[in-house]
Order: sequence, then C-alpha cells, then structure tokens
Amino acid sequence: VQLQASGGGLVQAGGSLRLSCAASGRTLNSYAMGWFRQAPGKEREFVAAISRGGSSTFGTFYTDSVKGRFTISRDHAKNTVYLQMNILKPEDTAVYYCAASWSLTRVATTYDYWGQGTQVTVSS
Repeated sequence: VQLQASGGGLVQAGGSLRLSCAASGRTLNSYAMGWFRQAPGKEREFVAAISRGGSSTFGTFYTDSVKGRFTISRDHAKNTVYLQMNILKPEDTAVYYCAASWSLTRVATTYDYWGQGTQVTVSS
C-alpha cells in the first residue's frame, strides 16, 4: 500500500491544521493507522493511532502531549486517515508521517508502510 501525507504548512501558535493520509493500491480497512513525527535532531515519536476498519466505532489513543488538541479519524469511502491538530504549539513543529500496521500500537517498528512525511511548522 502506498501512503501519501499532505496538509502540512506554516501556522501561528494557537492555530489549526488538518493532515491527510491518502492510500492507494489497497484499502486501509485492514490496517491500524498511526501518525508519527520527527523534529530536527530528535527521534521519531508516536503521536496518535486508530484501530483498523470494519466497525462503526474506532479505538484511538494519543501521546500525552497532544491529548485534547489532536484528533485522529478515518474515512473508509475516501481511503484516507486524518489528523486534526488544534491549539498548535511551537513544540509541535516536525515532519509528520502516517503509517499502517497490522496492530494498534505506538511502536514505530511495528508499522509496515510509511508515507513520505509532511512538514508542520508552528511559529511563536
């Protein structure tokens, strides 16, 4: 499956962005999906994940620093996963990656497919 992340950009602190992760080649329904980010000089870190499709409800979980500000969701019809980011902070600045996994985890090495990343920059 090929993943294409988009929606990044430059935003002021307190603003919002919505990232999209569109898939081609295979439906995303079989995969749990995650968002990760990597800031300059830092390791890639988990941001959020959502359980695989086939249900009207989804399990989600987030890293503590984004709880209450970010929301992960998925649209089966569009074969797309989203990350709505509100109340952005300068420390959210990073390249954001979407990824697909057979398991709902926060561990990057368990994700089999990765998008190319989209830059998010939050100015103070």
